[in-house]
Amino acid sequence: MPDTHEWLVTGMDCPSCAAKIKGAVAQLPGIEAVEISVMSRKLRVTATSHATSPADIENQVKSLGYGIEAIAQAGGARTEADEHTTQTAAPWYRTGKGHLVLLTATLLVVAWGVALLLPDAGNWPFIVACLAGLIPVALRAFAAIRAGQPFSIEALMTIAATGALFIGATQEAALVVFLFAVGELLEGVAVSHARDGIRALSTLVPKTALREKNDMLEDVAAAELVPGDIVIVRPGDRIPADGTIISGTGGVDESPVTGESMPVTRGPGDPVFAGAINNETALRIQVTRAAADNTIARIIRLVEQAEDSRAPTQRFIDRFSRWYMPSIVVLSALVVAIPPLFFGQAWSVWVYRGLSLLLIGCPCALVISVPAAIASALYAGARHGLLMKGGAVIEATAAIKTVALDKTGTLTMGQPEVTDILCLDQHSTAEVLALAAAVEKASNHPLAQAIVRKAAGMALPPVQDSRAIAGKGVSAMLDGQIITIASPRHAMQDGALSSTAAAQATAMESEGKTVVVLYTGTALALIGLRDEPRQDAQETIRQLRSLGVTPIILTGDNQRTAAAIAAMLHTDYEAELLPEQKQQTIRELAARGPVMMVGDGINDAPALKQATVGVAIGSGTDVALETADAAILRNCITDIPALIRLARSTMGNIRQNVSIALGLKGVFLVTTIIGMTGLWLAIMADTGATVLVTLNALRLLRTKPAGLAQKN
Repeated sequence: MPDTHEWLVTGMDCPSCAAKIKGAVAQLPGIEAVEISVMSRKLRVTATSHATSPADIENQVKSLGYGIEAIAQAGGARTEADEHTTQTAAPWYRTGKGHLVLLTATLLVVAWGVALLLPDAGNWPFIVACLAGLIPVALRAFAAIRAGQPFSIEALMTIAATGALFIGATQEAALVVFLFAVGELLEGVAVSHARDGIRALSTLVPKTALREKNDMLEDVAAAELVPGDIVIVRPGDRIPADGTIISGTGGVDESPVTGESMPVTRGPGDPVFAGAINNETALRIQVTRAAADNTIARIIRLVEQAEDSRAPTQRFIDRFSRWYMPSIVVLSALVVAIPPLFFGQAWSVWVYRGLSLLLIGCPCALVISVPAAIASALYAGARHGLLMKGGAVIEATAAIKTVALDKTGTLTMGQPEVTDILCLDQHSTAEVLALAAAVEKASNHPLAQAIVRKAAGMALPPVQDSRAIAGKGVSAMLDGQIITIASPRHAMQDGALSSTAAAQATAMESEGKTVVVLYTGTALALIGLRDEPRQDAQETIRQLRSLGVTPIILTGDNQRTAAAIAAMLHTDYEAELLPEQKQQTIRELAARGPVMMVGDGINDAPALKQATVGVAIGSGTDVALETADAAILRNCITDIPALIRLARSTMGNIRQNVSIALGLKGVFLVTTIIGMTGLWLAIMADTGATVLVTLNALRLLRTKPAGLAQKN
């Protein structure tokens, strides 16, 4: 059986670092899969044989100049949040890269001082300053070469600085090494800022909890809580685990998790999230998920895993970089050789220009331009309850042309109420309601829950073998007889609904109500329910249209009810759709352009999967985090256009970054070849471009997508 091991890697600050480690580890025998995340600093390796031990993997990573520490496997005490909490970033001046910058800066200042005070001292102070900074870089370059990666950034740097020393450009060689060290340090600082987003998420969950056990209260570590435990959360405290309120009613601030800043009233039976803040009364909560599986931990895992889902733009740049660096080396060699060999030019001049070209060719800025923007957008979205599973989803969301919306629970409140009970035989209204609630009580569909709520406090008859009929309704057995609740259309198909009763159902539907039929062999009753549109539904449709996106309602409800809702919202609709028909409709819409499907993630699973981007909305976080491509944690549909705006802002940021990276490279490639710029300007251009694109990407961390303002 393959073995899987995990480590935390330190000193890894850019995608090229990750690619170097991944390539080096993949070279080892018996390695089946290597996964690495820059932001979480996790390395996960699956090996198919014992030819390579964990120690071998650790030594390979250390040989590249990175630190590595094993993570406890499942069954250990550490949780997802714990791992991130322990990754506290040291101040830059205490890091290895910080030490190298301070050392090279000091030696460079000393060298200039010696040159000023002792003009005849020669070049040795600059040679010392250069070698002090170059040796660690060269060691990493040689380690990468041994691992089968000859065209690393460190290799280009080593060649350029060494060549500069040989042609006597010692001052510039020392300055180039110093600027390279500064660039690497700034990359690390920038990535550390991006990591702060996920670190902030992990610190939302309190470290301790007040657990009730044997009528006593005890302080325990939150990580020790298991499903079934009872915890007491006092006013002002954070909730230590996902759970369900047993007793107590009050306002709960869920903004740390969902981005909804207005406290939400929660009471017995309501679910609550780990990390939310109890604002008012003491709450007694039963834990439903272990610490490693709470909502915060799941969001962290989602954002980490999203790094593996690369945007098409990023995949293109990765492929481009693989042939770009060897091409730069070849071009540099031609610049060095052709003018002296064929045109009698001075070797020293063209060697200098060729070395400068090597530095200009470093693709640092280009390589980091996309993942830095994607990571920043993922964390910015997570902070506001907008979750996307990676760069591919972000890029697809930015291109959306049509948004298909489920009606019940998405465009409507999802809290329908029973408005009419029309008995069709000798049963009383109370008997019909009790029987309907008994059949529906095992269902989590909003209509079923409305019927169960209406029957609250009533004695329900015992039913057996309750089961859902996909896209149709629910059935159960009572005294050996099958009782079904379904739409009028399906009741007619089963021969249970008379033409008179069908006409009565039609009249109720024309009032915008959803009608279900309770029947055995014949109809026992018609039950009318109404689910009002959300207050923000009309605004959502307006915002989607302003973005150039076409909204459409897809529902399994009847034509008349769907038409009534669509008329209120001024949008198109398709009604009476079974799950497979929704899927087919999405397929047809997708033929005309990228389509987003928004639903609850359960009944709409086939359509969510078929869509270019499937979005689960609301409190169904199990499905939201596992089934769909994206999730909106707040129960607020104006977050749908906000999600599209965030994706479009991210793609705009990526285009800016690529333009900056390629633009500066292009300008300095030309000026270097014609002799206008030299080594130190070359490395300044490379470092400057890297810093610019990183800072530009980090702007997304402060993004608050338009459309959230009404709620936050």
